[in-house]
Amino acid sequence: MPVFEYAPAPESRTVVDIAPSYGLFVDGEFREAGDGKVFKTVSPSTEEVLSEVAQAGAEDVDRAVKAARKAFEPWSALPGSERAKYLFRIARIIQERSRELAVLESLDNGKPIRESRDADLPLVAAHFFYYAGWADKLSYAGYGSDPKPLGVAGQVIPWNFPLLMLAWKIAPALACGNTVVLKPAETTPLSALFFADICRQAGLPKGVVNIVTGDGSTGAELVAHPGIDKVAFTGSTEVGKAIARTVAGTEKKVTLELGGKAANIVFDDAPIDQAVEGIIGGIFFNQGHVCCAGSRLLVQESVQDELLDALKRRMRTLRVGDPLDKNTDIGAINSAEQLARIRDLADAGEAEGAERWAPECELPSSGYWFAPTLFTGVTQAHRIAREEIFGPVLSVLTFRTPDEAVAKANNTPYGLSAGIWTEKGSRILAMAGKLRAGVIWSNTFNKFDPASPFGGYKESGYGREGGRHGLEAYLDV
Repeated sequence: MPVFEYAPAPESRTVVDIAPSYGLFVDGEFREAGDGKVFKTVSPSTEEVLSEVAQAGAEDVDRAVKAARKAFEPWSALPGSERAKYLFRIARIIQERSRELAVLESLDNGKPIRESRDADLPLVAAHFFYYAGWADKLSYAGYGSDPKPLGVAGQVIPWNFPLLMLAWKIAPALACGNTVVLKPAETTPLSALFFADICRQAGLPKGVVNIVTGDGSTGAELVAHPGIDKVAFTGSTEVGKAIARTVAGTEKKVTLELGGKAANIVFDDAPIDQAVEGIIGGIFFNQGHVCCAGSRLLVQESVQDELLDALKRRMRTLRVGDPLDKNTDIGAINSAEQLARIRDLADAGEAEGAERWAPECELPSSGYWFAPTLFTGVTQAHRIAREEIFGPVLSVLTFRTPDEAVAKANNTPYGLSAGIWTEKGSRILAMAGKLRAGVIWSNTFNKFDPASPFGGYKESGYGREGGRHGLEAYLDV
């Protein structure tokens, strides 16, 4: 069969105008950090500096929390239908600016433009539309006839889905009548700062949304601030545990969405080609920078060879490179630190006896890159089967019976997600009832909807985001 090469199809960078520097967004205005400190945000695909961003200190966090507290009473006193108007307006502006925001996200994060354009941005707008619909219907959500907001929410989001995680947190908080102080990840602050401009464009009252940029110390100041009523965090389990210790003994309400080590379980009656596409999307979407990534493939022994042959054929077609090229399947690793961790765990997999395979892949000379990688001969004792790699690395284990599949899938400290591939509906339901995971997909993977709750068990955190369930975290119930 002839092999056809793809011509380059780059998205234009000219659709987004990145300023040389950005301040903190507090009380409806951009301002410098109190001590004047800044840090640089770098494009992971080229290592070029995109902009300088203010580093918020304790004084800046305090100012932002006070601004949110001042705005809380008038904002929460608005009828739900009026709050909904602002959320609808924000959603429509996001749609209007979606191309600009998608390019920005790919530049700052490293993810392929087709993912930021076709997955992230539509879901961002959908979350604001969805929670705008709830704003005047809270008394029908099942949390009492007159549910009240909590107050000021301190929200800390990760770098893998910067704008989408912002939407998951801000949209329900505002719909319920809370005000917000949000801290984006240090490596991906730009889309949150552009969202601040969207808030001004939508006419959102000053102080309702505040954005403080900085590193982990900024997030720690926000979580510990006595003026915060609610803490919402998405990120690593290690940091989540530290947050839980910080808020212990206080009256702060907390939701934590943490790490994962999801099992993607393929039975012998599964449609192989469909399962392969689900496996590819489950682990290589967003370079594997997904907390619910299907990083453990559990395949029934009788179809192992057939599935692996098909999977390797498909992996050979994946294109790694420029995130702004519409043909790219796998973009850049988000940072040098994350790349070093991925390499360390992949090397550990080889050292512990697993067999490593990756398709021939020419990686760019600058930036942070890692080829899609597959490990076979993996046991449950291997680090690559136990630790969250958060990169494009798949570990393959086998099973013979459904009970063995359940035992292996549950043999992890995490419990965020799982996938089941089989033609038998009864088997799907039976397996789903035994798997200790918050989200279980059947014959698909990584499918999200704003009306569907998301969250985990065990070291994957607690609380739910999305759907009617996501309202509870921002209501005094």
